[in-house]
This record gives sequence, structure tokens and C-alpha cells, in this order.
Amino acid sequence: MAWQNPWYDAAKQHHTPQGFRNPEEELRQPGDLQRWQRERKEQGLPFPPQAGYPAFISDWCQPVDLSGEEDRIWWLGHAALLLRLNQRYLLIDPALSQRASPLPFAGPQRKTPAPLRVAQLPHLDYVLISHNHYDHLDRPTVKRIARQFPAAHFLVPLGMGKWCQQRGVRHVTELDWWQSIALGSAQFTAVPARHWSMRTFFDRNRSLWCGWVVRNPALNFWFAGDSGYSDNLNLIAQQLGPFNLAALPIGAYAPKWFMRGQHMDPDQAVQLWQQIGRPLTIPIHWGVFELADESLDEPPAVLAQALLSANETSNDFTPWRIGESRTLPNIDSDLS
Repeated sequence: MAWQNPWYDAAKQHHTPQGFRNPEEELRQPGDLQRWQRERKEQGLPFPPQAGYPAFISDWCQPVDLSGEEDRIWWLGHAALLLRLNQRYLLIDPALSQRASPLPFAGPQRKTPAPLRVAQLPHLDYVLISHNHYDHLDRPTVKRIARQFPAAHFLVPLGMGKWCQQRGVRHVTELDWWQSIALGSAQFTAVPARHWSMRTFFDRNRSLWCGWVVRNPALNFWFAGDSGYSDNLNLIAQQLGPFNLAALPIGAYAPKWFMRGQHMDPDQAVQLWQQIGRPLTIPIHWGVFELADESLDEPPAVLAQALLSANETSNDFTPWRIGESRTLPNIDSDLS
């Protein structure tokens, strides 16, 4: 019997009897994947960073300093973030292994080192996962977290709870788009993203993908996760904003004809940043894995040009170094 979506709700546009889908038009055509792979190989893409990998690591990586007690956020590379809120720790999309792959000897390899190991993490209270791709849901990292922090509460989109439980996670909650859960002093809401899911050849779009909004009395944070640009994303700010902190993706966009339906480019990220009110924003989804055709050092340069072209002079949307952190108390907390 063919697999049927146990969460299917005919009233929801992103649900199908066979899984989930984006409300937006599908931009890829049959044969596009093979065309991209062929052109990528013929052109030898991606090229190394302009000054080489060691120089890139020197320029864009720094040690993680977890000292202090104030509210703070760290960028751990790619889409991984660590937040300290009211002495509780929240980890998002941790992928700390050497490869974003089901295999230890093949698949996308880290080009920059993980800024810390699971053993160095503080006590984790919450772990948020955006979707099941290997650069966001890393099995070795999840298993280590489950062993070291058995009380950690995982929040995941629909269809990922069983996978987490099978890797030792004891506390997991699945949420659909726009569903929320209150834990401690924070509220967590799963929000739409324009993406897809697949972990094996047999489970395409059987689990949902999402972004997250994390809100407490002083913070309203939107983590966009993995997403192509869509006007539908503006609904998130309209319904849950204004935000005083965001994380928007700027990498894995080349070639645009192939990637645009699942990854936004820096120009689109700047457009979205403007539309949501220009909060302090961490550019994510770059600097670690070579998942597309652009060089590792291209996204920050293209982001700078996009800001210049948009006549933006603010420092609220500039690249961070991997391992860098900022305190949160100084963020405008005038939330409606």
C-alpha cells in the first residue's frame, strides 16, 4: 500500500495526501538536476576562495567564548545558532560533523572547522530543527546531544519526531506551520519556508520544512532556515512581527536558474530584510559547505554589493565570523 500522509489536512494548501508541498510554483523542470551536475563538473565548480581555504578560515573563523550569563546569540557556521535566553540554552540546526552526508567518506565536506564540539556545549534546554537535509539535521550530532542532554526538548516540523526518537531523543514535539508551543518564558512557532525535504530516495517531502519564530518578553527572533524567496514570507512578519532579530540565508544560490526555488540569493535576502523592517540580522547558510556553484567567499561579497545597490548603509545585516556572538539586551525590545 502506498504511503499516506498521516497529518494530511485538506484545508491546508501545503498538505497533500502523499506529503507536503510549497504553495509557490515549482520552478525546476525534469532534467534540470542532471544539467546542473553536468555543467558543474565541466566548469570545475565551485572554485576555491580567492585567497585559498587557510586564509578564508583565518578571516572568517574564531573561537567560541561561552562565558558570561547575559542573553547572547552565537553563529556556529552554516545555519547553526546557539542562544542563551534567561540562562536557558537553545540550539538551532546543529550540523557539527565533518560531512553533510549519510556517509562518513563521501558527500559535502566541511571546509571550515566546527567552532565547538557537542561535549563543549552548555546544558541544552531546547533544540530546533528546520528540516531533514543533512546540512541541517546531522545524525551524529543529534545522537551526541541526546546522550549528553537527555532532558533537551526537540522541536521539529511534522514528520520528524519518529526519526529523532529512533536516535535517542526523549522529548520531541512536532509542529505544523503557524502552530506554537510555550516552554518556559518563550514561545516557539513553526513558520513557512519555501523548500523541500528528503533524506533517502524514498521519503521526498514526507516530512515538513519550516522556519522558527522565538519570542520572549525582550526578543522576537525569526530564523528563516532554508528558503527560497517568496512574497508569502512577508506574512510571517505581518502576523508575528515586528522582529528585533532575524537570521536570513544568503548562500547556496548558484546557479540561480536551478537554486532559486529553494535558496534565496543575497539580493533577495536584502529585499526581504527591508520588507520585514531591517532588524539586526545574521546572514546564515554560507561559509561551511560547498553545496552550490558559488565560491565559499562569494556570499559576503555579493551581500555587500546588494546592500550598496539598495542604498543601505546600516550595519545590521553584515556577515559574522563563525563563532562570533552578540549580546541581546541592547536589541530594541519595544515589541507590540
